Amino acid sequence: MTTGATPPLAPKRSRARTFLPLGIAAWLVLEIWLLTVVANAAGGLTVLALLVGGAVLGAAVIKRAGRRAFRNLTSTFQQAQAAAQTGAVPPAPERAAAEDRNGFLMLGGLLLMIPGLISDAAGLLLLIPQVRSLLGRTAEKVVERRMSAAPHGSLQDAFQQARIHRPDGKVVQGEVIRQDAPQGPRRSDETRPPLTP
Repeated sequence: MTTGATPPLAPKRSRARTFLPLGIAAWLVLEIWLLTVVANAAGGLTVLALLVGGAVLGAAVIKRAGRRAFRNLTSTFQQAQAAAQTGAVPPAPERAAAEDRNGFLMLGGLLLMIPGLISDAAGLLLLIPQVRSLLGRTAEKVVERRMSAAPHGSLQDAFQQARIHRPDGKVVQGEVIRQDAPQGPRRSDETRPPLTP
């Protein structure tokens, strides 16, 4: 039986879901081709030494970035604890930690650990502080632009609420108690008020 209603349309597939698998496949083919070209020109031991050296350097970079992140987190907790003991307002987080772009440093280490010469070159580029800073500013602008273009009722509202800063930085948890509500247990013969939207 037909009702004349149009069937619901399938959701449109995003460009990222279409091109990401193709991009990964092309990157893998290019990495393998480049490894064979370098192995033919310089020898297999040279390529093996490059791959092992990249993995060791990547592990060292990730370890250093993890220590730095832990140190920043520990100092933030210590500042908050000292401010709570003295009753003062905790200081605003310093911008230096954000400018450090620790996440991009870890990504650089991860790219160095992945076998391949292109990923190693990208990982080495991310070790340069100016490149990390430029990529971080670009990423912030892209996120801001997407958040401002997002429709209301989506994740934009959640991010907007998370970005609201209280002047004193304190959150007071509480419970609303109605004074006009009857106290005590409700009797079974008592009528309930209607639910309102």
